[in-house]
Amino acid sequence: MLRRVLLLCVGLLTACGDGSWPSPGLAMGLAQAPTTLDPRFATDAASARVCRLLYRSLAEVDERGVPLPALATWERVAPDRYLFSLRPDAPAFADGTPVTARDVAATYESVLDPATGSPHRGALAAISRVEVLDESRLAFQLSRPDPLFPAYATLGILPAAALAAGRDFNAAPLGNGAFVLAGREGEGRLRVRRRDDGLEIDLLEVKDPTVRALKLLRGEIQLVQNDLPPELARHLAAQPGLRLESRPGTTFAYLGLNLEEPALADPRVREAIGLALDREAIVAALFRGLAEPAESLLPPDHWAGADLPAAPHDLGRARRLLAEAGYGPGQPLRLSYKTSADAFRLRLATVIGHQLGQAGIEVAIRSYDWGTFYADVKAGRFQLYGLSWVGVSTPDIFRYAFHSASLPPAGANRGRFRSAAVDALIEEAERAGGLADLARAFRDVQIELHSARAFIPLWREHNVAVLRAEVGGYRLARDGNYDALARVEIRPTQAGQPP
Repeated sequence: MLRRVLLLCVGLLTACGDGSWPSPGLAMGLAQAPTTLDPRFATDAASARVCRLLYRSLAEVDERGVPLPALATWERVAPDRYLFSLRPDAPAFADGTPVTARDVAATYESVLDPATGSPHRGALAAISRVEVLDESRLAFQLSRPDPLFPAYATLGILPAAALAAGRDFNAAPLGNGAFVLAGREGEGRLRVRRRDDGLEIDLLEVKDPTVRALKLLRGEIQLVQNDLPPELARHLAAQPGLRLESRPGTTFAYLGLNLEEPALADPRVREAIGLALDREAIVAALFRGLAEPAESLLPPDHWAGADLPAAPHDLGRARRLLAEAGYGPGQPLRLSYKTSADAFRLRLATVIGHQLGQAGIEVAIRSYDWGTFYADVKAGRFQLYGLSWVGVSTPDIFRYAFHSASLPPAGANRGRFRSAAVDALIEEAERAGGLADLARAFRDVQIELHSARAFIPLWREHNVAVLRAEVGGYRLARDGNYDALARVEIRPTQAGQPP
């Protein structure tokens, strides 16, 4: 059936563009284009991943969340003070200006300025002062000791002069990353150029997964990562000239709850929702082995991960809890579920709605284009929604997403979760004296969030890429970033040939 649908659609698919946009070295299909190219405002996955291509940060984190030097090395000179030294081999900005300590200070001060409205301000709230010591050294004075502060120093650095001049970095990004913006066509097509060899790569928004598949088959795009339904990805991998690569990832899917809704403020209702879901069945039927049920944002093998008990699938207990909360056949609980218009996400929402219906919860599914959906989630205009945390690598996510002080726009506490106990645990964790104490404290945070059902955990998705045969050297990252584009190769003898 899937093959017939693809063959029927081939005749309807038209070529990209009208000839005025020359062919790139490589084209990558995206389900959603980035909403911003300014790292101070990048919160959606596409924006964060593309900003990593355009900008570099002081530090990076490895696959277990441990901080590593990037633009700078550092020294903890006091429990609440860090000295960063820019590396002498740090690449210059794309306009040729060298990166200095003033640029770093200006970037962080911009994010910390409430007038900027950066959603990352809350995660960096421990910074009380940034001191420029000379051209290559600066100090971060913190309001409290933090043994993990370098892991939070992952913000893309902007030039101080351009910040002072009010440059629009979304329209005209200027960083020192591996790529520069080479062109733009509307809102759905970006061209980036690799700085070391000039290879040009198109990042093309193709909203429909079937059209993305067809463009792969026709050679109009050469790569799609994590933007194909699992069954379609496996079908494509069986076609001549295409291959599939996968690896377990950190993308954590969850069901978001608006806790300002009276029904969802009741912990019995939240527990009933979790009990009504059969995650094993969903993973087996829809993900075809490319996901596994998960309980928390951090994987258990993360240095601060927690091994939490899996929620059982128990319809009987779910119905009893709903009855205790005042809901039943005569007065069913009715909820709306918001999701994107992506066909696979809509199918997931339909299955989740059906499973909740078996427990007596009537679910109305509402799907929207990505921009509208994401805006509604950030604004709190929802009862239930389905989303994923992408690329989470450090436990500061718990302050950013669940502390009472992190309601949007100060953070990403989209469910309006408020808990004095969780706030206290997060703050206790942030006062920990060393990594062992920090890990223990953040495990307590995760246990409390899991018990309170601040959200409903679903699964951790694998990273999956479908590539044409001419693409080489592309290695999937565990967090799903696009960094491998800096090393990808196109084999000239096969480039552009149909499979």
